[in-house]
Formats: sequence, C-alpha cells, structure tokens
Amino acid sequence: MRKVMCTAAVYQTKDVYFGRTLDNGVSYGEEIVVTPRNYCFHFTCMGTVKHHYAMIGTAHLEDGYPLYYDAVNEKGLGMAGLNFVGNAHYQKEEEGKENVAVFELIPWILGQCGSVEEAKKLFMRMNLTDTRFRGNLPAAQLHWMISDRNQSVTIESVQEGIRIHENPVGVLTNNPPFEEQMFQLNNYMHLSPKEPTNHFSDKLKLQAYCLGMGALGMPGDLSSQSRFIRAAFVKMNSVSGDSEEESVSQFFHILGSVDQQRGCCETKDGTFETTIYTSCCNMSRGVYYYTTYENHQITAVDLYRENLNGRCLACFPLIREEMIRRQN
Repeated sequence: MRKVMCTAAVYQTKDVYFGRTLDNGVSYGEEIVVTPRNYCFHFTCMGTVKHHYAMIGTAHLEDGYPLYYDAVNEKGLGMAGLNFVGNAHYQKEEEGKENVAVFELIPWILGQCGSVEEAKKLFMRMNLTDTRFRGNLPAAQLHWMISDRNQSVTIESVQEGIRIHENPVGVLTNNPPFEEQMFQLNNYMHLSPKEPTNHFSDKLKLQAYCLGMGALGMPGDLSSQSRFIRAAFVKMNSVSGDSEEESVSQFFHILGSVDQQRGCCETKDGTFETTIYTSCCNMSRGVYYYTTYENHQITAVDLYRENLNGRCLACFPLIREEMIRRQN
C-alpha cells in the first residue's frame, strides 16, 4: 500500500473555499468530473440511486465510474479522502445495515447531504465496508474531511468503529489519527506571525534581527504531522481580501506551504512524491479551480456551466503542460 501524502483545507472570506493537495509518486489519469443530478449510481448494497445532488471534483474514472478523491456538491458541502494507512479499519457487509463501500462513500454522502449535520446522521447508522470496486483495486485506507459554510469534521473508521471529530482548524493531513494531530498543536502555541519579545532572560539584551522569527520552530519537513502544523498555522493566520481572485489566490498560497517538490521525498521503489494537483472549490458558486505540478496556471471548471439535469458525466482531463505568459 503506497503511503500517499495529502493535505486538505477549508478557508472562508466572503465565500467558502474547500480543496486539497494530492501528493504521490504516480498519477492515475485524474480528471475533473461533474456528476449531474440524474446520473445513475449503482451502489454495492444500497441499490440504484437515479436522482441526487450534482457534484464536481477530481476523480479517477474506472469503467466509466467516478472514483472521487474530493468533491463539492451543489448544496455547498465538500468532502475529501486522504490516506490513513495503518489506522483505517473497515467492516464486512452485514445484513440489515446500511452497508457503504469506501470507494462509493463520497457520492453516497454528497448525493444526499446538504450540510455537515446531515452527513453526521448518515455516518451514525452506516456500516463502512472494505468491499472492493474490482478484484485488483483494494479498498483505499482513508479518513475524510467534510466541510460546509459553518463547520468541518474529520471522519475516521478505526478498529473501534466510525469516529466523528469536530475539526476547528479546518485542516487534515494523514497520520497520526486526528485527535493526536490536534494534540500536537499544543507544542506550537508559541508560534506567532508577530515579532517575538525576549522571554529568555531580563538580564540579556536580546532582540529579533529579522522578520518571521515569531514562527521559529515551525516544522519544515514533509511528514504528515509537520504538514498539519504548518498548514494549520498558515491557514489560521491568513489574511486576504474577499474578492474571488484574492480568495482563490490566498487559498493556493495556503496549500502551497505544504507543496512537495520532486526529489525531496523518495519512496521505497525509487520514485519521488510530488504535489500532482492542488484544488480549490468555491463551495457557494460551484467553481472548481486547480493547478498541477507541471502547470501553475490556475484553471477553472464551473459546475453550473454543465447540464445538471442530465445523465452523463462531464469530464475534463487535467491540463498538465506549463503555461507561461510572456510579456515581450
């Protein structure tokens, strides 16, 4: 099982923006996929759903089925699945329960929930199963962040069952489990965007010799715990205007703080993890923005420019070639 690394965040100005990075050594042909209201979802145990909320997000298409990594629905509810290898635990199908396979969880939730509170109710009666999409596609070990305009939660399916954690920072990475990630923030309560003052000793004349020293000690490595701390600090202290352009730009800067550059994180098979794509969706307007490792130009796909009453997926392959604007 590849230990894929990712970071998700939600950020609010006038509107709310939800997105994530996908860090991996290989790409699986990800596409931006719009699922209209009348696309038929054939759930493993929950039957066929012909009518549901429309959604937009990044997915891998397998036999025409959108295996969503992250998505936002027309009601403004966003959901992203991030690797949780070694801690995720799923159940076997049980008769009489609402059995939902991991690979179909995002459309199951976003297809019928308009808020985090509605999603919580579904999880309380759900049996999350390890049913495979296909024999050669094992169930991904994941946990999830779900956000709306008012709140965010982290969902973890572990040995003890499904756990719902309030997520006051609106950030999620990978391991360790979310409660441990949150506890580690206590070790960094001294971090500040402000210039530090001397608490070392009143007998010494110490002073800050450059800007940024208030954040001395913030971890800079690529581990998931360090990325959680760094992304949480940047997001919680971010300041931007509330226009669409300013908000989107700031969101990409927030997730840019945990970008992975090729060559800095080598896997056991000799490949290098990179940030394959970064997404940012305006949850109020349904506009899904993204960049890729090779293309820093922000590209947008608008949910509402598609026929949302249709039955067919609308798919947009990621634009990966670098686009450079020349001035002379």
